[in-house]
Amino acid sequence: MTEQPDPSDNSFDEIVEAETQRDPDLAVIEAGSRTLRTHSGPPQGAEVPARPTDPETDKALRAVEQELAGRWGETKLEPSVTRIAALMDVLGEPQRAYPSIHITGTNGKTSTARMIEALLNAFDLRTGRYTSPHVQSITERISLDGAPIEAERFVETYEDIKAYVDMVDAQQDIRLSFFEVLTGMAYAAFADAPVDVAVVEVGMGGTWDATNVIDASVAVVTPISLDHTDRLGNTPAEIAGEKAGVIKQGATVILAQQPVDAAQVMLKKAVEVDATVAREGMEFGIVTREIAVGGQFLTLRGLGGEYDGIFLPLYGAHQAHNAAVALSAVEAFFGIGAEQSGSLDIEAVRKAFASVASPGRLEVVRSSPTVVLDAAHNPAGARAAADGLTEAFSFSRLIGVVGTSGDKDVRGLLEAFEPIFAEVVITQNSSGRAMDADELAAIAVEVFGNERVQVEPRLDDALEAAITLAEEEDEYAGAGVLVTGSVITVGEARLLLGRG
Repeated sequence: MTEQPDPSDNSFDEIVEAETQRDPDLAVIEAGSRTLRTHSGPPQGAEVPARPTDPETDKALRAVEQELAGRWGETKLEPSVTRIAALMDVLGEPQRAYPSIHITGTNGKTSTARMIEALLNAFDLRTGRYTSPHVQSITERISLDGAPIEAERFVETYEDIKAYVDMVDAQQDIRLSFFEVLTGMAYAAFADAPVDVAVVEVGMGGTWDATNVIDASVAVVTPISLDHTDRLGNTPAEIAGEKAGVIKQGATVILAQQPVDAAQVMLKKAVEVDATVAREGMEFGIVTREIAVGGQFLTLRGLGGEYDGIFLPLYGAHQAHNAAVALSAVEAFFGIGAEQSGSLDIEAVRKAFASVASPGRLEVVRSSPTVVLDAAHNPAGARAAADGLTEAFSFSRLIGVVGTSGDKDVRGLLEAFEPIFAEVVITQNSSGRAMDADELAAIAVEVFGNERVQVEPRLDDALEAAITLAEEEDEYAGAGVLVTGSVITVGEARLLLGRG
């Protein structure tokens, strides 16, 4: 690669011009990263993978990404497990080589999965974690022992199963989708490792989700709200009916606080398959919660008793609820509360929770002014983020940067943030699913009023504008910026702000 220009001596457009031999979207993102990085300071906290430094590995990873991108995307699907089941069959059923914990719900799945993984690692178990979508790198989706799979191994896993994928494609009316192939890769990678337990987050729903070829001994249901209504249903009860498909015969169900109608559906399903249910607020929950520097201190009641002195380095009451769910899920996995009495080792539990990171979830990526990223993309997630931000930070003025997907309840999301945003900068990310900035701005004007809305279609310009607004007057020395609306928006902002 040619020597990169110094961002202090070149404009953004000049840097992009120097990157013409690279992927155009990535060039824009990385050029913006260099123009903004000088204001961001050194990266802190847990990182997500950057591009491979070895040119050959990077080339191989890009080739795999391109092949996967040629398949049906995650929003286009034919609801069945027929194809993934066929792939598992020709691969020798790798998903049955280890026990699993299966996680469904609307919000909080990835954070809960990360907490479960940390707890299992603390008890010396090898883990595989499969989550989606990714913040920056596709390799984030498949983790081994708490770390994203290395790019080389990701490529090798794809090459290992590619012939079998082609075989299934040839036998089916519809080719395996992007998500189905990734799911196959994850299950194969976990078997090859091998892992002691897999922590698996559904992609969408449950019954017909590609991940649902496992027979998990523990099914976790995070809070259910309205999202993907075109696929899952228009009420919490209808959505719960799809998500209940992860509850298998004789399993233990860890049920987060739910709307009443959703809880009724889950409980009915549990009875049908003779599953044991532990409910937040009944069998487990939060005993105490105190705000602390960098997170919160918790006392949790699990299935085996109370666990005090837990520091969780994440913000918001919703993360405390996720922690209670994760703890009980791991207890259930070990048989605590059913097969045996007692509790988990408190020091191991404290160490595990203190190590948890959840990139893009009320994540601080810059100071002076403070810039926070949150991947909220539906009204329930936005309300949780707004509450957590208000509780944990004392901003004198908060500027929002919002870029959403076009298939979401964007009005509901904007309405959730309206009370805490002084002004909002509307933008869009590079995804083909992104809502057009002008279209989103029209809705934002109806929610915020014309004088509080600014439009900057390019994300780097939107970040610069928001930071300028936060810095513009001395009386706003305590101002901050929240970037939100989509995991993709957050991931691209993370790169622009030097966290990639």
